[in-house]
Amino acid sequence: MLIRITNTAEPATDLGFLLHKNPANLHSVDLAFGKAHVFYSSATPQRCTACLLVELDPVELVRGGRRLEEYVNDRPYVSSSYLTVAMGRVFGTALAGNCQKRPDLVHARLPLEVEVEVIRLKEGGSILKRLFEPLGYRVEAARIPLDDEFPEWGESEYLRFRLVAKTTVHDCLSHLYVLLPVLDDAKHYFIGEAEVDKLLRHGEGWLRGHPEREFIVQRYLKRKPALVDQALASLLAEEVAAVEAAESAAEQSSHAERDLERPMTLSTIRLNLVASRFRALGARSVVDLGCGEGKLLRRLLADQQFEQITGMDVSHRALETAARTLDLNRMPEHQRKRIRLMQGSLLYRDKRLNGFDAAALVEVIEHLDRSRLAVLERVVFEFARPRYVIVTTPNREYNALFPELPPGALRHDDHRFEWNRAEFKEWAETTASRFGYSASLEPVGPVDDRYGAPCQMAVFSLKGGAAG
Repeated sequence: MLIRITNTAEPATDLGFLLHKNPANLHSVDLAFGKAHVFYSSATPQRCTACLLVELDPVELVRGGRRLEEYVNDRPYVSSSYLTVAMGRVFGTALAGNCQKRPDLVHARLPLEVEVEVIRLKEGGSILKRLFEPLGYRVEAARIPLDDEFPEWGESEYLRFRLVAKTTVHDCLSHLYVLLPVLDDAKHYFIGEAEVDKLLRHGEGWLRGHPEREFIVQRYLKRKPALVDQALASLLAEEVAAVEAAESAAEQSSHAERDLERPMTLSTIRLNLVASRFRALGARSVVDLGCGEGKLLRRLLADQQFEQITGMDVSHRALETAARTLDLNRMPEHQRKRIRLMQGSLLYRDKRLNGFDAAALVEVIEHLDRSRLAVLERVVFEFARPRYVIVTTPNREYNALFPELPPGALRHDDHRFEWNRAEFKEWAETTASRFGYSASLEPVGPVDDRYGAPCQMAVFSLKGGAAG
């Protein structure tokens, strides 16, 4: 099995410092299952390529009384957990993010190219893009034919692929260390709690925000429920901590939207409009996704039409505030039975979200990275599948009317994006078509002839189907 890592930033030979391997030498390491070699196929100021070659010893593979057919397989050639074990041995210092001789290089984002000679992919090449593109890589892949002399035999389930990105060597190695076994969907050693720690350590800084994180965790831990639950709980705890840190920072500093919306009472207009739309749609059970302090929940509780009201948020702190806002501890029993608060993430499929007439996403989507929006879409529209979904989000065009907002700035420090009217319309129509909904759009707040309204709303209606 062979993997190549190339740096093209001059002096390209800095790659040798980062990998702790001198380009002038051949480096060999004995492993329990064979040998690993590191050598450089090129080492010029313009281009430096480090190669990791792993040779498996077939005799070692059959120790312990294994049958012959158990070692006559693709393991000596396919990039797998054997390769990542070798990476941990020969590139361990780089994987840890250390570079004693040139510590300034550790955080340098370099133009890197990674070539993996053989990987087994039963699902096809699309999974490569799902895993690597959210991390900033350009992915090129080619399926390997069964036999070059007999192309009529068709293609195999093996591919070679190339990744191109501007990233740090540490991040690149961490991505490969975790994702190569995920792609291969097999591990040659026992999977225990130590693997959870290893996954979280090498996934730090990128796994929590990856749109395919649940898929990655499942395959890395060989679908062992207890270990998967442990890893996902740790990732969710990280997400909660990040959200609550952002909330704390927001409380300490004023932001443009809050200051500018106050005289317009845009928040009040928006919440009243969402509640009235749910009433007009005849909804009786509503879940507010990203309920925050519970302001929409309070409006829904005031209307007896809504028999079951649920608020969900990733932040325990927000839910505690919502409980105080709603005064749950002193609420009459008949009212208390109508309302429920629960902690959860919009980036995980959650059976508790099934069966609602309607769901609200009020000023939520713009707080997500664009790469994670597709996960939310599936959670809400494909899996939870309520009859109606209402989504509101800022209209970026209207920002021109805020004199205190610098050109190009977003309204809130935690916004990842803001759409203009055309972008929101395209997203709503595409999402509706993809999941079997229809979508209608309307403005929220005072409408300017040129820039439209400060907020925009989409009402999704399920076509001829029951709630999920």
